[in-house]
Amino acid sequence: MRRKALFSVFALSMLMGGPIVRAQKSTTALQMEKLGYVDVLDVDSALRVSLMYARADNFMGRVLYKDLREAYLHPEAAKSLSRARKILQAEHPHLGIIVYDAARPMHIQQQMWNAVSGTLKRIYVCNPKNGGGLHNYGMAVDVSLYNINSGDTLDMGTRIDFLGKQAHISEEDNLVAQGIISSEARENRLILRNVMRRAGFTPLKTEWWHFNYISRAKAKAHYKPIP
Repeated sequence: MRRKALFSVFALSMLMGGPIVRAQKSTTALQMEKLGYVDVLDVDSALRVSLMYARADNFMGRVLYKDLREAYLHPEAAKSLSRARKILQAEHPHLGIIVYDAARPMHIQQQMWNAVSGTLKRIYVCNPKNGGGLHNYGMAVDVSLYNINSGDTLDMGTRIDFLGKQAHISEEDNLVAQGIISSEARENRLILRNVMRRAGFTPLKTEWWHFNYISRAKAKAHYKPIP
């Protein structure tokens, strides 16, 4: 879809005899690039991006990314995500990877923490006072699988950003046995984890969609969080 849109702009501008017009990047996107992060679609245009915090259908119930639509990552993490997509394509040609969240500014992290602080949901959100989480360093990504032919996302047992035990990867056998998630959903999760692990990512036990590229200790020791 991205390539098609760019071609349409190019064709129109050639017909009109004018310059190619590109969408102006937002303030947040420019800040990400200035800090050295890369747009994952510039690394691998075959990835699909649909940032959940640029919409209201997330656990917060509102839009958090006011001017961000692109998914940014540390360059090495972005390369590994592309590697995961290529492994997936080689073994499951009809499947693709969709990105729901990537690099996240710390001021957005603070909003999330404020919403869960003092509740049972706080285990799902890293406290900014403790350095935040790996999203805040561009070293974590939230992803799922979709069918390239239909465009539909696969059944993963829960919606993306579901905060509860149904999303825990450590609970999957019990969840299937109890009929809470299907065996197909578990298999889809396994496919996703397999390609992400082989590309260098580590899954988060409480969120089937979340994958870390490095440890939090390493991130805090060698990198600065996004303001």
